[in-house]
Amino acid sequence: MVETLTGVTRALDAQLAPLTFGPPTAAVYRPLEYAAAPFAAYLERFGAGLKEVLFLGMNPGPFGMTQTGVPFGEVAAVRDWLKIDGPVGRPPNEHPKRPVQGFACSKSEVSGRRVWAWAAARFGTPERFFARFFIWNYCPLVFLEASGKNRTPDQLPAAEQAPLFAACDQALAAVVDALQPRFVIGFGRFAEARARLALPSFPGTIGQVLHPSPASPAANRGWAEVVDRQLAALGVPP
Repeated sequence: MVETLTGVTRALDAQLAPLTFGPPTAAVYRPLEYAAAPFAAYLERFGAGLKEVLFLGMNPGPFGMTQTGVPFGEVAAVRDWLKIDGPVGRPPNEHPKRPVQGFACSKSEVSGRRVWAWAAARFGTPERFFARFFIWNYCPLVFLEASGKNRTPDQLPAAEQAPLFAACDQALAAVVDALQPRFVIGFGRFAEARARLALPSFPGTIGQVLHPSPASPAANRGWAEVVDRQLAALGVPP
């Protein structure tokens, strides 16, 4: 299983490497390359076995996977709860306003902190969580504008989206084929929509839960409790 996920990751990275993105995108980071070691540790430790639920994120946040290589990878959660560490390099086109500091990054990714705090509160240990769940980011690339502002995949022009989404759809389908989840659940509308397009014959349930971003007012009012209710409504066992 881990070998399969590793192969999917390498194939996706190879497909995305030649893609180019024009203004207002000013820099593109590839955490699967410069943070390959902690991402490999994530797959090695938690990617084995079939999963009941696949959570799907959009793309790396600036202080999460961008820094640690782990989806929703808020530094403290990855280091202290997931017990993952490792060398992190620098992207070749590093934006001066968005430096990659790896595990030395002092800023906290709110989305990642919420996701892993929820998992820790509900399951106690990473092993109990990953026995049933896995988290994968639909797109592994970071897009930055000249100002340093994060640019999400849904904001890209259609001509840039087409080859990007084709490769990410293929990778997602391969991950689902390997893990055989009963549920594919997006963090937010975009991830759910991409899952429905990438998995037209999926026999289980595709849905969404509230995205943990602090940009969402609803997420700032008891995100974990909202997600518990949404998972129950989707039929995910507690």
